[in-house]
Amino acid sequence: MDLSTTRVPQLIELVARMQLAGDAVLGSWAEPVQIRVLADRVPLVEFHEEQVKIGLAKSTGATAELSATLKAEAPMKDLRAFIELSRASFFGDAVKGDKAAYSQAAAKVIESQVEFSTRLLDDLDRLIAKRVAGMTAVRDVTTAIVAVALAAGLYLFYCFFLVTQTGLREVQKHLEAMTSGDLTTQPQPMGSDEQARLMVSLADMQRSLRAIVSRVRGSSDQLVQASGEIASAAMDLSARTEQTASNLEQSAASMEQISSTIKHTADNAHEAASVAVTNSGVAQRSGEVIGQVVSTMQEIHASSTKISDIIGVIDGIAFQTNILALNAAVEAARAGEQGRGFAVVASEVRSLAQRSAQAAKEIKSLISASVERVDSGTRVVQGAGATMDELLGSARRMSDLLHEISTAAKEESAGVTQMGAAVQDLDRMTQQNAALVEQTAAAASSLKDQATDLAAEVAKFRLP
Repeated sequence: MDLSTTRVPQLIELVARMQLAGDAVLGSWAEPVQIRVLADRVPLVEFHEEQVKIGLAKSTGATAELSATLKAEAPMKDLRAFIELSRASFFGDAVKGDKAAYSQAAAKVIESQVEFSTRLLDDLDRLIAKRVAGMTAVRDVTTAIVAVALAAGLYLFYCFFLVTQTGLREVQKHLEAMTSGDLTTQPQPMGSDEQARLMVSLADMQRSLRAIVSRVRGSSDQLVQASGEIASAAMDLSARTEQTASNLEQSAASMEQISSTIKHTADNAHEAASVAVTNSGVAQRSGEVIGQVVSTMQEIHASSTKISDIIGVIDGIAFQTNILALNAAVEAARAGEQGRGFAVVASEVRSLAQRSAQAAKEIKSLISASVERVDSGTRVVQGAGATMDELLGSARRMSDLLHEISTAAKEESAGVTQMGAAVQDLDRMTQQNAALVEQTAAAASSLKDQATDLAAEVAKFRLP
């Protein structure tokens, strides 16, 4: 293509210029500069000749048939003759040659090169047409191959789409069943592709879910049963705690009443001790003024009557103290380990009450005897001294006993007060325990409801 469009046209143009310049130089006397220009163009023509030969060699080497159609020997021979003529005419000491011959040689070269260029262009058109036809055929074949490949690709893609959709629908079916709680389906993988591996993983996951649901279902059933038992036990414990709190309130009230009674008994015992001391003084003075017994017999009779009443009161107090001590012992036995100390105190109080009652009986007997002697009058005045001595000893003894009773009553009152405080503390703790038990019962009931809800949710799963 370069040969027909560039090299040959440039060569024709250069030869035409040399023809014009040669005509001018050979036709008349010329300037040396013009001769030098013609001489310099000869190597340029030779260069183009060489380039044309190289182009012909490439063209004929690529396409063997061109050597027969181009017929390049004659044009190249004419060109070589023109070059030799130019060298002979313009190289040397002087310009020499025939103008007409030079012009004819140049015209022949131009004509042969034009014909050669025409053949080159014709061959180029033929080669281009041939190449276009070949490329068109290649294009058509390529288009057909691409179309077939696209059709095959679309078919394979459609087949892959169908297979994928089938596998995905199968996976979707199992997943929807698992979502609704149905674990009875059995994924069956087909083949060994990605979908089959996905089905295997789905089957493994389903087996794991079955095992988890089975364990959770068993645990939820046990949790429901255990929470029910806890709630029932908490309710029973709450009822027993409330009953215990009520009993402790009653015990606290009883302890307050016992404390008040014991305090009252202590006050009476103190008063009786004071009376006994007074009686002891009276008895002592009576011993000193035994001679005045007759005149003061009425006073002694009155004092004896009063003492008899006091002894009756003491006897009644001792009886009540005995009953209270018995009740206290019963309450201490109910209190258990915490009431052991109180039981000991109650036993001592009961013992003192019994001794007080016994002493009161003895004193009452003595007073009765004294009253009888007073009634006897003066007949027993000689025995009054001994009787007064006995009365003085009995009065002292009664004073000691009443003092002991008073001391024991004070100690018992202090013990009962401490016991009352302990019972109040126990009642307060019992109330707190009752509140905690109620909270525990509420929590157990809530736990039971939650466990029931969990069991209901787990029961929605269907296992094979």
